[in-house]
Amino acid sequence: MASLVANAKGLNDIELVHILTLSNCSWANKEYQDLFKVNSLFIGAGVREAIAQGYADYTPCFLSEIPSLFEEGILPLDVALVMVSPPDEYGYCSLGVSVDVVSSAVKSANYVIAQINPNMPRTFGHSFIHIDDINEAIEVAQPLPQLPVPVLDRVTEQIGQYVALLVDDGDTLQLGIGKIPDAVLKYLANHRDLGIHTEMFSDGIIELIKNGVINNSKKTFHKGKTLTSFCMGTQRLYDFVDNNPHIEFYPSEYVNAPAKIARNDNMVSINSAIEVDLSGQVVSDSVGYQLYSGIGGQVDFIRGASMSKGGKPIIALPSTAKNGTVSKIVPCLTEGGGVVTSRGDVHYVVTEYGIASLRGKSIRERTLELIKIAHPKFRDELLVHARKHFRVPEYQKQTPVGVPELGDIQISKLTLKDTSCLLRPLTPSDERHLQEFFYSHNKQTLLMRYNSCSTRMSRENAAGLVAIDQSTDLALCIIDKHEETENIQAVGRYYFINRKNSAELAFVVRETQQHKGMASLLLKTMIDVATKRKLTSLIAYTKVDNIAMKEVLRHFDFSEKVVDGFVEFELVL
Repeated sequence: MASLVANAKGLNDIELVHILTLSNCSWANKEYQDLFKVNSLFIGAGVREAIAQGYADYTPCFLSEIPSLFEEGILPLDVALVMVSPPDEYGYCSLGVSVDVVSSAVKSANYVIAQINPNMPRTFGHSFIHIDDINEAIEVAQPLPQLPVPVLDRVTEQIGQYVALLVDDGDTLQLGIGKIPDAVLKYLANHRDLGIHTEMFSDGIIELIKNGVINNSKKTFHKGKTLTSFCMGTQRLYDFVDNNPHIEFYPSEYVNAPAKIARNDNMVSINSAIEVDLSGQVVSDSVGYQLYSGIGGQVDFIRGASMSKGGKPIIALPSTAKNGTVSKIVPCLTEGGGVVTSRGDVHYVVTEYGIASLRGKSIRERTLELIKIAHPKFRDELLVHARKHFRVPEYQKQTPVGVPELGDIQISKLTLKDTSCLLRPLTPSDERHLQEFFYSHNKQTLLMRYNSCSTRMSRENAAGLVAIDQSTDLALCIIDKHEETENIQAVGRYYFINRKNSAELAFVVRETQQHKGMASLLLKTMIDVATKRKLTSLIAYTKVDNIAMKEVLRHFDFSEKVVDGFVEFELVL
C-alpha cells in the first residue's frame, strides 16, 4: 500500500475494498480522496472519520456473504493485495492470520499481488495459496500490527462473570475481541472440555488452551480443532498460531455459515452491541446516524447458535456509556441507529447487572427482563416509558431492585444432590414463572404454605409477589435451568416488620424437589442478609403438623412455642 501511494502519479478513482484494517490507514486520508474511493465492509478506527465526512463508503453485509459478492461479480475485484508467509518447499504460502475474505479475494480477483512477509505466521487449515497463483510479489519484512491485551475494569469483569454462568462444560464458543470476551475467558478457567468455533480470537484463549480448558474434545463439528478465520492480538498470539496444527483457519463463507455453526451442539455465541431497546432489537454498527463498525459476523453466529442443539446466542454490553450518563438499554432506538440483530434472534442480553432471558417472552416480559439489567438510575425512567406505551400493565409499579448483600454477582450456581440450579432474587419479570410454580403445588403444600387451598394466582397477584422492594423485604428463588427453560423450584422470602426491626419468614419448595436442601439454603441466605441488615430477629409461623418446615427451622436453632394452634419460631440475630 505504501508503494502504491508513493507511485500513484497518473492514477485516480481506484476503489479500495476491505474489512477491518489495523495498520496505518494513510490511504484513507482526505488528501487521497481523488486517488482512492474507500469502500469498507467493516469500519475500523482508520476509516471511521473518512466515512463520517462522506468521502469514504460503508457497505453493510454479513461476513459469511462477502465472498459471494466477489465471486458473483456483485463487487468485482480486479486486483487482490494480500500479505502471505514465505513459500514452503512445495511452493505454498500461507495467508496467515487473515484467511477470512482474503481467501475468496485471491480466488476471484483477476490479478494477485502479494507481500511476502517472513513475520507472517504459517497457519493451517484452508489457508494456502501456491506461489504460481500469485501474479506479482514483493518480499518485505514488516511487523504485524498488534492489539494490546485490554485492561479489565469492574463493570467488564461482572459482565464476564454473568456470561460465564451461561457457559456449561463441553460447550463450543464464539467470541469477539476486546474487554468483554477477555473477561468471559478469565472466568472460564474452572470449566472443562470447551471448544472454539469462532470467526476471530485474541490472546485470551491461549492460557485456556495451554491449561486444557479448551481442548475441543466435545465438539460435534471439527472435533479436536480450534476453528477460526482470523486472529488479532499481540506477538505472543501470532507466535502461538504459527505452525500450530491444533488451530485451523478457514474462509468466512465456511466458518461463518450459520448452517455450519449449527453443526456444533451447545454452541454459545457471545457478541456485543451499542444499544438494545426494550423489545430486544440490537444496534451494533452505528451510534445514531454515525456509522461506527459493521455487521461483521454477529448475525451469522447469533443465528447459527440459535439453530444449534442446546445453543445460546448472547449479546453482552455495559449498561451505560459516556461515563454513566447514557443508558445502553433504551426505551426506543436512537434515531438513525440500524438494527443489526432483530428482536426475534436474541435469546440472552447480559450487562453487569445480570442476565435477561428473552426467548419465547412477550414484549411485556422482555421489557421487564431488560429493565432488570439496566443501570438502577435509569430503571424508573424505562418503566414509566414502558407503561406509557402499554408494554406493562398499570399495576406493575415496582422497578427491579437488587439485593446488595448478595454482592456484585446476584446469581449463584450450585449443585444440590446432583441437581444443578441457580439461586437469585425474584424480579418483576418472574411473574409467569411464579404463576407456574403456584399451579404446580398440591393441596397439602397450599395448606401448609398459605393456610388455605387457594385455587388461583392471577397475573396481578403474581406481580405483587415478585415486584417488591428488595432493599426492605426479601424474595429469593432457586431455579433449575434446562437449556433456556427456567422453572422455579423453591421460593424463600421475608417481610420486614418496621416496629420490631424484625422480619417474618416464609418459604415453599416444589414437591418433586423436597429433601434436597433447598429450603435450608434459602434460609441460610436469608439469615445472612438479615444479619448484614442488622435486623434483631427473624420469626416464622407454621402449622403444628408441618413437620418439614419445623425440621428446617430447628436445624438453625430457632426457639419455638405453640400459640393458638400454630408454632411460632424465632431466631435472635
